[in-house]
Amino acid sequence: MTALTELDEVLRARPIQGAVNLAGYESAATPLFDGSKSDAKSALADMSEDLFDAHELLYAEAQRSVLLVLQGLDCSGKNGTIKHVVINMNPAGVRVSSYKEPTEEEAKQHFLERFRPNLPAPGQLGVFDRSYYEDVIVPVVDETEPSEVVERRIGEINEFERCLVDDGVTLVKCLLHLSYDEQRERFLRRLRRDDKRWKFAESDLDTRRSWNEYQAAYGAAVAATSTDHAPWYVIPADHKWYRNWVIAKLLLATFDSLGASYPQPGFDLDELRRRLEPPH
Repeated sequence: MTALTELDEVLRARPIQGAVNLAGYESAATPLFDGSKSDAKSALADMSEDLFDAHELLYAEAQRSVLLVLQGLDCSGKNGTIKHVVINMNPAGVRVSSYKEPTEEEAKQHFLERFRPNLPAPGQLGVFDRSYYEDVIVPVVDETEPSEVVERRIGEINEFERCLVDDGVTLVKCLLHLSYDEQRERFLRRLRRDDKRWKFAESDLDTRRSWNEYQAAYGAAVAATSTDHAPWYVIPADHKWYRNWVIAKLLLATFDSLGASYPQPGFDLDELRRRLEPPH
């Protein structure tokens, strides 16, 4: 069994009768890891060189790319994943894009248009901190679009991702699954700390009041878009150290599964070595 197959079996979203009930996923679980917080941090540090090297192969080969999609409610750890996991890779081959509410101009476009310019080029790891999935989750909770519009967008997302895969992009879609109580604790920590308070927005509490509605909307979106070519992974996110470890593990397994190799230029090596010999 490969590392990716093992992770797939444990973390992949499994719709039951066309639905994903997030209440059935334990947000504090630590599957495939039996150690402590310090053990996980050490394991992530040990993985850092392998992550860099595996990403370097992708970058050097410049044939395929990987898109990491991070979705989750406020405080679920999207920025933390970037800070602690993505940082281990060569920044020259990484493209991070963070998405907030669309501007007035963007809102007039097709909802996918603002994401296309930031897709990873061949050899790159792209990271979407929130993504086009906001356009099929927020409208459901806020009731700003009719159901037929959301259903159409779901179909367009599936077709969009199918085209990405056909073009050589491997999608790694992670739903950071946080508990209601853990989110409260993280909000309180943000309010206590000068260096974290700037991240807090009162609107986050409005979202929190719609917790159950968001859980249902996420479950519906994941169930409708977790496909064989672009599966969703439900990442237990109550423990930051586990979240970081398992996403690093998932990325490393994904890179390894691509079987990238260093390109071999058509140099005449003997001639080049001759030219580099010191003058007599």
